Amino acid sequence: MAKRSKRASRKPSVAAAAAADERPERAPGRLDGDGALAVIDIGSNSVRLVVYERLCRSPTALFNEKALCGLGRGMTRTGKLDPEAVATALAAIRRFRALIDQMRVRTTHVLATSAPREASDGRAFLARVAEIAGARVQLLSGRDEARLGALGVVSGILDADGVSGDLGGGSLELAGVNRRRVEGGETFPIGSLRLEEAAGRSVKEAEEIAADLLRQSKILRGAKGKRFYAIGGTWRSLARLHMHQMGYPLHIMHHYTIEAGAALDFCRLVARHDIESLDSINAVSRSRRPLLPYGATVLGEVIRAMRPSEIVFSALGVREGHLYDLLSPAEKKEDPLIAACRELAYLRSRSPRHAEELGDWSGGALAALGLDETPAEVRLRHAACLLTDIGWRAHPDYRGDQSLNLIAYGNFIGIDHPGRAYLALAAYYRYQGLGSEHAMSARIREIATPRMIERARALGAALRVAYLVSGAMPGVIGRTRMEVRGRELTLVMSPELESLAGDRLLRRLGQLAKLIGKEPAIAIGR
Repeated sequence: MAKRSKRASRKPSVAAAAAADERPERAPGRLDGDGALAVIDIGSNSVRLVVYERLCRSPTALFNEKALCGLGRGMTRTGKLDPEAVATALAAIRRFRALIDQMRVRTTHVLATSAPREASDGRAFLARVAEIAGARVQLLSGRDEARLGALGVVSGILDADGVSGDLGGGSLELAGVNRRRVEGGETFPIGSLRLEEAAGRSVKEAEEIAADLLRQSKILRGAKGKRFYAIGGTWRSLARLHMHQMGYPLHIMHHYTIEAGAALDFCRLVARHDIESLDSINAVSRSRRPLLPYGATVLGEVIRAMRPSEIVFSALGVREGHLYDLLSPAEKKEDPLIAACRELAYLRSRSPRHAEELGDWSGGALAALGLDETPAEVRLRHAACLLTDIGWRAHPDYRGDQSLNLIAYGNFIGIDHPGRAYLALAAYYRYQGLGSEHAMSARIREIATPRMIERARALGAALRVAYLVSGAMPGVIGRTRMEVRGRELTLVMSPELESLAGDRLLRRLGQLAKLIGKEPAIAIGR
């Protein structure tokens, strides 16, 4: 009896159990940093909440929800926010506040753009928003909006050089981007919702309105031949439609690129045809379709005014530009791709330090194979090495496919689509070897250049050798190196590693040696 009584005394009280439930759950799959932060973005067409895991160089969304409210509907005629849309928006923000509290968000940022800025009752609406959200509302000027949209491009596209354009429901904001610098800022009242109303739902009239206004843009005239970076939900829907019509194998919006001439032809097609009759229109949500012709019209007039080389779609805009603006100068200089790959290595690999060591080792291996690399290729190889062990928990027969999918569709910025294909293929070949090709890897190969494929194959084959030596443990692979000795590709191992040599390692080395017409050999030495 005494023992039972003692055990019973150790049971927590109901109050203690309730208190324990209030403590934040530890989730090893999350990176805490300074805690989660939320951005509520209030635009002319939509109100959106994005909760980010933490403030960092490559932010990850924990939660993302949008309500299409249409605050700017009818403003051309009344000068006021649509009353029904106001009620819908405030209801959405009440839900957002409940989610923010539930998720224990540390900081909330509320950004308001075109419609609340220009409506006669906009400030009264924002006062109600601030009360519901429990946070100060930052009302952005047109120039502020242009700058933050451009900073979103700067944060997510390496060495961006050209013009960023952020198309909302009420306005279009333009700014010059020159790598990490944002230059100037212009705003035009030709957001897709406003343009539809101003043109009386006539696409021909919309073309004339947009053309007349954009001819005044000094930013577009001064950037002829450079890239145009397209931001905004309507333009993303346009890109999604183009992807599906083209049968493009990678449905990632960020950094999707279309040659300017082809983009202009596509814009004409979307603007001048019945939207429901277009091929692959089901790829676009029904709520987005009515504004597609007006988004296409504005993009077409941008192309005519600027004559860019390419249209590059950016999934990052004002929200991400705002977060980037909050970073320290040192954090802004970080490479967003490498930062994201390091996080994945930390969360999913057997040894993050080993993944880092492979970066240096693999450079020597590719040099021994006679494969030169540009600085951009060195950067991608470093990223690939950080990701090469993220599939180890999967079933052995599917590690290659799972790794390829995780990387090809991963939440990476600072990388274009051919670069994604290189990273994904390198991981695939590291697991599957060079003799097998599945349907998905074959489609991803379509995006990469022949040079990238050659280097991805070589890297994957080299890493297959490295993992047999190291067992994915740190402090080992640096005691080996690759050398070409006459007709042999030789793996030189330190004497204390001699026991690791064997037939299986020699066969793996043989697959790598075959790429350059050599025979494999293992040597013991310093």
